[in-house]
Amino acid sequence: MCRGRQVTITVLYFARLREDVGRERDEVASTGDVQTVGDVWRGLHGEPPARLMAAVNQAHARLDTPVADGDEVAFFPPVTGG
Repeated sequence: MCRGRQVTITVLYFARLREDVGRERDEVASTGDVQTVGDVWRGLHGEPPARLMAAVNQAHARLDTPVADGDEVAFFPPVTGG
């Protein structure tokens, strides 16, 4: 949890999301309002789009996955295969 102390989280965007937000990365500095992956997205862009996929430190994550100081959070659109 990140309550009550300064944390910095690196945010990466991939595929269509990179094009949509117009950059490939952000740095989030917070003193307590960023506790989950969903909070990271909301703090930067508002309500997350449906089916947003994420990873924390290169491991698949859900929007309710906790984040900590120094984490890398990546966002990407749903992946399809064939």
